[in-house]
Amino acid sequence: MATYTPMIQQYLTIKAEYEDAFLFFRLGDFYEMFFEDATRASQELEITLTSRDGGGADRIPMCGVPYHSAPTYIERLVEKGYKVAICEQVEDPKQAKGVVKREVVQVISPGTLMDEKGLQEKENNFISSVTQFEDDTYSLAFSDLSTGENSVTMLSSSWEDVVAEIYSREAKEIVVDPDFSPERLQQLKERKAITVSYEKNATLDFEFTHLVEGMQQQKLITAFARLINYLIRTQKRSLEHLQPVQFYQINQYMKIDLFSKRNLELTETIRSKGKKGSLLWLLDKTVTAMGGRLLKTWIDRPLLQQQQIENRLNMVETFMNQFFEREELRELLTEVYDLERLAGRVAFGNVNARDLVQLKKSLQKIPFIQQVVKRLNHSYATELVEGMDPCERLESLLERGLKDHPPLSIKEGDIIKDGYHDQLDQYRDASRNGKSWIAALEQREREKTGIKSLKIGYNRVFGYYIEVTKANLHLLPEGMYERKQTLTNAERYITPELKEKETLILEAEDKIVQLEYELFLQIRDEVKTYIPRLQALAKVVSELDVLQCFAKISEERHYTKPVFSPSGDIRIENGRHPVVEKVMNAQEYVPNDCFMSEDSQVLLITGPNMSGKSTYMRQVALTAILGQVGCFVPADQAVLPIFDQVFTRIGAADDLISGQSTFMVEMLETKNAVVNATQSSLILLDEIGRGTSTYDGMALAQAIIEHIHEHIGCKTLFSTHYHELTVLEQDLSMLKNVHVSAIEKNGKVVFLHKIKDGAADKSYGIHVAELAELPDPLIERARVILQDLEQPKEEITINQVVNKKEEHTVKEDKVEIDSLKADTDSQLSFFEASQKETKKASSLSKYEKAVLEKLKELDVLEMTPLHAMNALYELQKSLKKK
Repeated sequence: MATYTPMIQQYLTIKAEYEDAFLFFRLGDFYEMFFEDATRASQELEITLTSRDGGGADRIPMCGVPYHSAPTYIERLVEKGYKVAICEQVEDPKQAKGVVKREVVQVISPGTLMDEKGLQEKENNFISSVTQFEDDTYSLAFSDLSTGENSVTMLSSSWEDVVAEIYSREAKEIVVDPDFSPERLQQLKERKAITVSYEKNATLDFEFTHLVEGMQQQKLITAFARLINYLIRTQKRSLEHLQPVQFYQINQYMKIDLFSKRNLELTETIRSKGKKGSLLWLLDKTVTAMGGRLLKTWIDRPLLQQQQIENRLNMVETFMNQFFEREELRELLTEVYDLERLAGRVAFGNVNARDLVQLKKSLQKIPFIQQVVKRLNHSYATELVEGMDPCERLESLLERGLKDHPPLSIKEGDIIKDGYHDQLDQYRDASRNGKSWIAALEQREREKTGIKSLKIGYNRVFGYYIEVTKANLHLLPEGMYERKQTLTNAERYITPELKEKETLILEAEDKIVQLEYELFLQIRDEVKTYIPRLQALAKVVSELDVLQCFAKISEERHYTKPVFSPSGDIRIENGRHPVVEKVMNAQEYVPNDCFMSEDSQVLLITGPNMSGKSTYMRQVALTAILGQVGCFVPADQAVLPIFDQVFTRIGAADDLISGQSTFMVEMLETKNAVVNATQSSLILLDEIGRGTSTYDGMALAQAIIEHIHEHIGCKTLFSTHYHELTVLEQDLSMLKNVHVSAIEKNGKVVFLHKIKDGAADKSYGIHVAELAELPDPLIERARVILQDLEQPKEEITINQVVNKKEEHTVKEDKVEIDSLKADTDSQLSFFEASQKETKKASSLSKYEKAVLEKLKELDVLEMTPLHAMNALYELQKSLKKK
């Protein structure tokens, strides 16, 4: 290191403290990167890789980006999961002795983004910390730095539950102790794109103890302390906007595991991983960013307390009944800025004048919002608006102090209104009058010289000047002006009077800009004192937004208010899948009932492929979730229990990253349900057992049904193509058969999508294959095979066995006769008779032996079915003749 130049040595010293981040090293108007950072950044950002002499034997790889466009490049790196350390000059180069002092002023990472460009306005941006204790418990802390939200929870279960909670909150970054298990971190990173950071210090500084006031569990405080210390170390600025830590328990809300959220597509679709097509996409009629984030939180955490659910439902009903108030509220809310993230930017110090003008306009709408909500005459609505703080003094300050249309930069002036500050008004008067004087001087000089094109201009190098074109120089008296600059077509002059006025004007303008900046900082500091009040106001506004959103979607989609039954019965009349109904035309969607009581805890659903069994199951779950979120539900009538958990196993998917097959994923998800479900849970299981052999799958499916029926007793919807399982209705008192109906017309299947009592007669799989346009010969062959397989087992002959096995390539494969013929346990090869028949071979006639020899010579695998039948017919005819 000693061989490098002092600047490179400085770079390496700072880089050693931030090895896991790209170091943006400020050199003049550029952020430069060196060594490995430069090589990697040039690839990730697609910028030119160069090199420079650093004092060593070899040239040093180098690349850089202009400082003014750095945010774009930083955002691209952070989107890819990287961290960026911003290293700035912290002393004036003119006063520096030797190398200018530099320090890292901030580390930007996926979990600490504050720039609006890198954030989704209707999504939280959580960073999490995980701390494991010796008793195998885990404490988790979550923080959204952009809004100041903080929460903690404790898990005494497995690492998988920790991963599920991190998934649920969609944390972008996780902070752990340096000694944390690397194997578990690797498992987490393989399953989710997440940035891992390390923080050893888990002691909470006194400055932040007020955030955990009243919290008794030291484990929870430790998790939050680790997270806050990481934020302090990396952000290096005020965190005054952080809100008090909220403790929550997983079992306070309906528990929906990671698999079920994916299968039900609550916030993103399975295929595209996007919002469109999800339940969130359907419901999101919010008009504020705060409301959008709260809506997602509510969907992730349906309520368990009936009174809380009823409060929301009653408000939704009120909004539906009072259309004009609701629409007026929506219009007012559209003009409310993102108060939560604004408060965060105020604390961080990166708020501009335009942001504060938006804050002013937002606060001006609050009194009107209060008036509209009060007109609802609803107790819960009144309670909400009584908690709204319009912050009148702050609104007045912003109205008096800031211009309505300030520039984006806070260092260019033109921010503060006239009349706000006396000294500023004096400077402005000098500047404005001075410019008026310049204009008057220009007019006087034109009249004095008779040169109509004479003008007074300004540039930063020479200041104010009088410009006369060369064509008019002969009209200018000798010595009238002092020559300052010669141009191609003109001469520029100055006068003592002009320079004196210039000094007055320029000093005033410089002082105006500086004073405006200082006044803006004072206003910003005043806004900081209102941060807790603004955050409290944001919570009320966002709740009103989500409730009016529920009312709007419920009215548009003709949803109904659910009723909750303590008996645990389900009674859904003409229920619909909310998302499928929207994607399809409403007139095309076929609604279905779902009735489940004490004597029908388990519905065994059979019916054709593609008929809608999975959709039916999902719509029941989504109806329950919507009801407990506090929204009306897609049905004519709905009586529901309050479910503590929802488990779904629907669809086929493997997990190649974890080395798990489709069937293993199926079994793991099923295990999660049968192990964790209670009598108050809802289980949806679709086609369990299809990933293995028929008998294995059927045995597992029956055992699972029996286990749920006998040992759990919760509401369960179980769809299957194993029609043999329908006989369980006779043995299991709480199981009921239902099926999705279909009819066959002219050899074509027509799906009716209607749920009816009883078991289905067949699955119409070949018809579905035909709809998929598989080749016609293949379809016809499948029909022949199906017809043979559906014959009574005792009528199946050896010849049919041979035909069925023509597709096998190994001639010596044996067929289990007990699957085709009930009265024998022996095995047959393709060309040999049974052992019993072999013993009789010695008594065969020579004609019979000759037929057997001919049979042995036949190459069945090379014969078409028709040729095989003809050959067998000829052999049989030969035997009959003899």
